[in-house]
Amino acid sequence: MLDPSSSEEESDEGLEEESRDVLVAAGGSQRAPPAPAREGRREAPGRAGGGGAARPGSPSPSVLSEGRDEPERQLDEEQERRIRLQLYVLVVRCIAYPFNAKQPTDMARRQQKLNKQQLQLLKERFQAFLNGETQIVADEAFCNAVRSYYEVFLKSDRVARMVQSGGCSANDFREVFKKNIEKRVRSLPEIDGLSKETVLSSWIAKYDAIYRGEEDLCKQPNRMALSAVSELILSKEQLYEMFQQILGIKKLEHQLLYNACQLDNADEQAAQIRRELDGRLQLAEKMAKERKFPKFIAKEMEPMYIEELRSSVNLLMANLESLPVSKGGPEFKLQKLKRSQNSAFLDIGDENEIQLSKSDVVLSFTLEIVITEVEGLKSVAPNRIVYCTMEVEGGEKLQTDQAEASRPQWGTQGDFTTTHPRPVVKVKLFTESTGVLALEDKELGRVILYPTSNSSKSAELHRMIVPKNSQDSDLKIKLAVRMDKPPHMKHSGYLYALGQKVWKRWKKRYFVLVQVSQYTFAMCSYREKKSEPQELMQLEGYTVDYTDPHPGLQGGQMFFNAVKEGDTVIFASDDEQDRILWVQAMYRATGQSYKPVPAIQAQKLNPKGGGTLHADAQLYADRFQKHGMDEFISANPCKLDHAFLFQILQRQTLDHRLNDSYSCLGWFSPGQVFVLDEYCARYGVRGCHRHLCYLTELMEHSENGAVVDPTLLHYSFAFCASHVHGNRPDGIGTVSMEEKERFEEIKERLSFLLENQISHFRYCFPFGRPEGALKATLSLLERVLMKDIATPIPAEEVKKVVRKCLEKAALINYTRLTEYAKIEGPAEKEPETMNQASPAKKLEDTLHLAELCIEVLQQNEEHHSEAFAWWPDLLAEHAEKFWALFTVDMDTALDAQPQDSWDSFPLFQLLNNFLRNDTLLCNGKFHKHLQEIFVPLVVRYVDLMESSIAQSIHRGFEQETWQPVKNIANSLPNVALPKVPSLPLNLPQIPSISTPSWMAPLYESTNGSATSEDLFWKLDALQMFVLDLHWPEQEFAHHLEQRLKLMASDMIEACVKRTRTAFELKLQKASKTTDLRIPASVCTMLNVLVDAKKQSTKLCALDGGQEQQYHSKIDDLIDSTVKEIISMLVSKFIAVLEGVLSKLSRYDEGTFFSSILSFTVKAAAKYVDVPKPGMDLADTYIMFVRQNQDILREKVNEEMYIEKLFDQWYSSSMKVICVWLADRLDLQLHIYQLKTLIKIVKKTYRDFRLQGVLEGTLNSKTYDTLHRRLTVEEATASVSEGGGLQGITMKDSDEEEEEEG
Repeated sequence: MLDPSSSEEESDEGLEEESRDVLVAAGGSQRAPPAPAREGRREAPGRAGGGGAARPGSPSPSVLSEGRDEPERQLDEEQERRIRLQLYVLVVRCIAYPFNAKQPTDMARRQQKLNKQQLQLLKERFQAFLNGETQIVADEAFCNAVRSYYEVFLKSDRVARMVQSGGCSANDFREVFKKNIEKRVRSLPEIDGLSKETVLSSWIAKYDAIYRGEEDLCKQPNRMALSAVSELILSKEQLYEMFQQILGIKKLEHQLLYNACQLDNADEQAAQIRRELDGRLQLAEKMAKERKFPKFIAKEMEPMYIEELRSSVNLLMANLESLPVSKGGPEFKLQKLKRSQNSAFLDIGDENEIQLSKSDVVLSFTLEIVITEVEGLKSVAPNRIVYCTMEVEGGEKLQTDQAEASRPQWGTQGDFTTTHPRPVVKVKLFTESTGVLALEDKELGRVILYPTSNSSKSAELHRMIVPKNSQDSDLKIKLAVRMDKPPHMKHSGYLYALGQKVWKRWKKRYFVLVQVSQYTFAMCSYREKKSEPQELMQLEGYTVDYTDPHPGLQGGQMFFNAVKEGDTVIFASDDEQDRILWVQAMYRATGQSYKPVPAIQAQKLNPKGGGTLHADAQLYADRFQKHGMDEFISANPCKLDHAFLFQILQRQTLDHRLNDSYSCLGWFSPGQVFVLDEYCARYGVRGCHRHLCYLTELMEHSENGAVVDPTLLHYSFAFCASHVHGNRPDGIGTVSMEEKERFEEIKERLSFLLENQISHFRYCFPFGRPEGALKATLSLLERVLMKDIATPIPAEEVKKVVRKCLEKAALINYTRLTEYAKIEGPAEKEPETMNQASPAKKLEDTLHLAELCIEVLQQNEEHHSEAFAWWPDLLAEHAEKFWALFTVDMDTALDAQPQDSWDSFPLFQLLNNFLRNDTLLCNGKFHKHLQEIFVPLVVRYVDLMESSIAQSIHRGFEQETWQPVKNIANSLPNVALPKVPSLPLNLPQIPSISTPSWMAPLYESTNGSATSEDLFWKLDALQMFVLDLHWPEQEFAHHLEQRLKLMASDMIEACVKRTRTAFELKLQKASKTTDLRIPASVCTMLNVLVDAKKQSTKLCALDGGQEQQYHSKIDDLIDSTVKEIISMLVSKFIAVLEGVLSKLSRYDEGTFFSSILSFTVKAAAKYVDVPKPGMDLADTYIMFVRQNQDILREKVNEEMYIEKLFDQWYSSSMKVICVWLADRLDLQLHIYQLKTLIKIVKKTYRDFRLQGVLEGTLNSKTYDTLHRRLTVEEATASVSEGGGLQGITMKDSDEEEEEEG
């Protein structure tokens, strides 16, 4: 991840990447990539190459460097091509005949990776769903989940980078969505009959439907099936094709190499392996003799190295020996030879170790005899029945179907099994005998054949032997004999032979070359009808070669021999082609390193030609030599630098793997693992070298942005560490200086890479993908920091490194976040513009940045906290460092705010709500800093609000009209409250307000005054605002609460006192006559006290101590004030009643005014209809009482106060009347007085009873006294006046009630 230097290597690295891209893009095309040779030249100095891989040391780091001359460039390309071809020859041999490795079947299936086009398509599909353009039905909760997934995950630039690096699969996208909805569904309430698992399954199914879009669902399984096959086990042909793409080999080149190497000839491949192993043994012996060893970390490792070489070859020999003799054929049923797996392999030529018996080389053959037809049959009538029999001598006899003599055709096949390499086959023709006494059918002819495995397998005519005197002198039979060659029979035919120990007479014999096991071959001569060989010779230790003719030996034209210490066997064939085939077969069997070449025809024939040498084989040989590939085939693998070649092979394979369609994360496919394993085992590539190269390549790709599984790095690093520290993970105890030095370099580089990844954990492992990768990276870092494999590193040291990484991570995350938020980025480019930004804009940007910071930390907690579970305090320190960086921007924005501006409170609420719910960050360094900044603001705000409320009370009550308000929004003045998320109110500077949504239901039914409602609302809103701050420090939070409660008590006390004063003044101005009607303002004042009582319970209540006493004091004040107001109101009502009674006093007995009134009424009644005396006064008073009762009942909200008022009013009224009557105890009431009082008392009693005054109050002693007095007066008046009361009486009657009604 470092920036490249400005030297020449910079351009070379860029071109190196380009050339690697060319390799991947070329695939199986005709263009050959240059990467292998580039790597080769980089590693070439100091390495000894051989054969076709010989390469000059080039000082140039890249063949594509600028300024190259054309000839030099062509030379480099040719060099690269030679290395690729040589590598391909070695690889195809590994594929053609593996004997060490198998394709693993237990590897994790890699998922198909997503590319940029698929990501864009996916975004469009989810956007279409959110826009309602799909047919997928979903509820609001699912839509919200998809919207969050789309906005946070799909649109993330981190995901786009991960997709670009090839590390994302469809499964990753699905798992992120699943994790997201699991958290959402868990937070949903339980629904009866619908489990949360059902909801999850339904949501995942809908997600899959959105993901697939409108694709044809029928085609999907087919694609997946093909992908699965290619990811698992590959055939040889698929492996050939894969490595053609990896190494940039043309199809024609592959075809030529395939035929030249005889890859389809298992015998040739096994022989090639035996020659290679023999060569490696000889190389080890030569190294031990000349003492030319690699440089090891200890001198005593040199002899150990030789032993390791020998042991590795012995193991390969054992592996080869354990294979069936011919792969793909039936198992060889011969006796299993017992062979030691140690030094016996080093002395193959010692005949004393293994002695074959004749029974060890018994072969088994399958014969197919197909009889087609008979020609020349004349001696039998056309309608006679004929048939044939067939048999292999020593076996059973089979018969064909019957046919008429006129058409003797069959096509019958007989299958036989024999152990005779030279069997005798007899076929006879019969006709059915018609004679009565005939015991058997008549034989018409016979033929005897001596087939071999080399005989023609097509149907041929054979002349039959007929009985004497037969008319069928030209009788022929057409048949085919197919004798299959057993897999362990490598060659057969007739040869002349002469030896010292066997075949001591020069004569022609039938020979079979038999392979008993992978390392045991025998040359056997057989006679006819014999299962066991007449003589045999084991070929171990012999060297076969072409020889000149021997003049003294008669018979045979072309000679060759097999030579061994103390023995020489001379062979001769009848023609040159037969000799070449025999020598080739024996050359493969002996395993000799020397390759026989015919002296005369070396230029015409390919000495490595396989089974037959037809015209097309000659053509391939000509083509092969024409394309100059002979050196690659004939190169001795033992002399090649396989460490260097394997490094190229592994690099190219990894490049190919990372650019295929799978999200491999650096893991090879099973087929690639198989080929690389086989190459290492067959050609002796050391395991440590393999993993060091692998680590180097993986780190290079990781540094260039590819996603690499840290588990893979861990495995390779652990292997190398174990090897370097002498733990022998693969049984190799020798450690070279080069391995140790490279390991130390890689360890340092890997440590830097891992620390860098942890510092960039949010971007290297976005949304916790790949799953478990961050945790594995931390585990690997701990392993890398270990001094050796036995001593664990102290936990504090690991913690120290991780702490350092997370400190860097905080700076990286915050820097990128500010760039994303467009705050710090523009500041670097246009500082003047940013400095001139308004305070509101700065605060808005800071608030947006705070939201992003919280989102980042929440994502860290959700996706990465599990990986840091060992060090939760470190993650908290990382968050504190992150917030410390944010503090700088936040403080700058807050300092720019004007004095007494409350716009910053939402920022505090946002940050505080997040921090107080995090156990590790609550009251941490940043949290305390946040509190320190906002404590003065809160205190200042409360001070100003207290002053503002106090002033509003003073001014409000001075200007108060005491008009009732139905809704607070109708008449509230400007409200000085901050705009906070839970309380969306306007600021003091803004003239108008909008009523909060929560206000309407609280104050819908109130009839308080504008000032009181304003007061109560402000007090409540202020307390709610402070409560919503959720101040984290308990002492200050308690102080705030106490202060606000006491402030509310003081304000309500002032409100109550001002209301009482206003009530008293209002009442003094009111009329004292029956015209008095309680003004609405008086009712409003009562309602203010009612509201004050209610609000004090909520606004002034504090638990315990002085606060509780203070709250009780407010209640007492309100109660006493209400009591005084009721008393004053009742006094006003009683004053009206007293005015009525004073009018009645005019009719007192014995007064001058009484007699005048009585005379005037009587006189006037003669001329006009005079109203009944006293009724207008009583009716007026009763109307006064009733209307005021209705006003109070309608306008006052507190029932309890009304009941107290009515009780007191009734009692006082009765008492005043009773006192008035008591003053006239000695006087008789005037008839008008009596009528008025009776009506007033009765109506008052009934009206107050209807208003809910209790019976105990209604029927008090005062009322009883009054009732008795009026009753007596009524009786007296009835006697004296004679019906003068005109129906007015103290008695209750239905008529009266009806009249009233």
